[in-house]
Amino acid sequence: MCVNYAPIQRQVLRDIFGVEPPARLWADEAWPDTLAPIVTGSDAGRACALASFSMVPKRRIPAGTRYFPTANARTETVGTLKSFARFWKAGQLALIPASAFYEYAYPEAGTPERPGKPVRWKLWLPDAPGFGIAGLWRAWPDDTLSFTMLTVNADAHPLLSRMHRPGTEKRSVVIVPEADWDDWLRCRDPEVARTFLRLYPAERMAGAPAPMPPAAGKAAPESAPEPPAPESGSLF
Repeated sequence: MCVNYAPIQRQVLRDIFGVEPPARLWADEAWPDTLAPIVTGSDAGRACALASFSMVPKRRIPAGTRYFPTANARTETVGTLKSFARFWKAGQLALIPASAFYEYAYPEAGTPERPGKPVRWKLWLPDAPGFGIAGLWRAWPDDTLSFTMLTVNADAHPLLSRMHRPGTEKRSVVIVPEADWDDWLRCRDPEVARTFLRLYPAERMAGAPAPMPPAAGKAAPESAPEPPAPESGSLF
């Protein structure tokens, strides 16, 4: 899973993704419930908007409803879980522009029962100033947007299999090659969309230990008025 990444900033959005950035600024690092840019597409071309990182932001969850994290969506269940299924079937695909994402690696000396201290790692593409992560978006009744990152199994990936706690399944976001961006954004067939969801080659990626941010996970959430009444039934 990935709940922390570095969104691309304004000029790179213009230069690499060919879109006009939103007027409102965003933080250098994104965490669940913070705002970040996403890119959507249609036959008319690409568009960019700010959206909240988590398909169902915490402020949208009714009191008394169990919290269920939605910053990531497993590709195996994205078509069945209520938080994601309707939007997946509608082809509401997005690219999440990023310059890096962050995961935690555990020293090999540890065991699943008593793992060593985790180390924060930065992962990026050394040959590109930015890349697009496969995502899914939705709109709310007040016209705000939210999004999730799609993830796949990474147990066999030479680099990404080193992330996460020993003894747990390894997961990774999907980096969509630039040549596939428009085909991904215009795809409206869920089965065809699945053909894009594959791991990026390890030899084209880079990773290194990274310092902890000053206030990890404490970035200011989106500021907005209270949402209208939630949709009926369970969110999940």
